[in-house]
Formats: sequence, C-alpha cells, structure tokens
Amino acid sequence: MERARQLVGEMLIYCFVVVLLTGGFLSSFYTPSGQTVYYDGSYTPLRGTPMSAAYTSTLKISFEVRGGLLIRQLHQSSSTLLVAGTIIWALLGHFRYALAMLGLGLGLLGGLSGYGAVDDLLTGIVLGKLSIPWWYGLHLLAALAMGATLVISSRQEAARNPRTLPFVALSLGLTALIFLL
Repeated sequence: MERARQLVGEMLIYCFVVVLLTGGFLSSFYTPSGQTVYYDGSYTPLRGTPMSAAYTSTLKISFEVRGGLLIRQLHQSSSTLLVAGTIIWALLGHFRYALAMLGLGLGLLGGLSGYGAVDDLLTGIVLGKLSIPWWYGLHLLAALAMGATLVISSRQEAARNPRTLPFVALSLGLTALIFLL
C-alpha cells in the first residue's frame, strides 16, 4: 500500500508540473484587475459589454491567444486531477499523514481562488466581493505551498522507498495515460 501511495504522490508531482507550466503561460496574458472596462475583443456578442479587466483578459485568452483555450482547459483539468489525486493519496495513507491533509486543503483552496480570480458573474455572487488581486495572490500562494508540500512528501517517501527507473517510468506513463483519457 505504501508503494501505491508513493506512485500516486509521484503522479501528483507531474500533474503539478503541468498546472505550473500552464499557469505560467496563462499568467502572461492575464490581468488581475477588477477595474470595469468595455469588452472589445473578437467575441462579437459581448462587444461593448462592461466587465472586469480580469474577465476580459480571460475571454481574450480563450478567443484570441493561439492555443489559449486549450491551455485553459488543460490547466483546469490538471488542477481537478490534482485535487482528486490528493484525495486518493490521503485515502491510501489512511489520513495519517498531515502533509496529505495539508495538500488536500491547499488543492481545494487553489481551485477556489483560481475560480475567484477569473471574476465571472457567479464569482461575485458565490464568493463575495473580495477583490480580484486578492484571489489571484491567494491562488499563487496556494500553488506554491502545494508544490512545496508535494516535494517534501515525495522526498520523505523516497527516503523510505527509493525510486527506481521502472517506478519513475510507470508513474510518468500512468500520468500521461490519465491526461490522454
């Protein structure tokens, strides 16, 4: 059971790398501002509609940046896999590891804050009126803390059960298979 938990932990690190790379790409086009602007992008039904600069930049990433929608979807699906994998990781450890619980909490916080940073209509209704830069900063902090939690846990597990080349190949292969499905 410990080896299965270690395998899931390795897969979580690879999912986190995908989240980190796609998030880095998205952040280069994202504007974390709640300032009201009028949409002037390529999606004609919304042209002239007042909305936050954050939501405008999200729409521009989706419709105008080459591969932007694919990267957004990959970021969202890998984040979902990260949270689901953290739940499995915690269950395999029978909730006895504090790092697993911390990772689960950080994954949920990262997802919630990432959702809040987009600033669509539901965000203002459900998540309150916390400003968009706060949501974005919370999202970045949760991501960094999640990465640190995964690396620390992986190092601890690797000290007990050293990784082998077939083990790393299996974890990479399973992660790729999950992304392809």
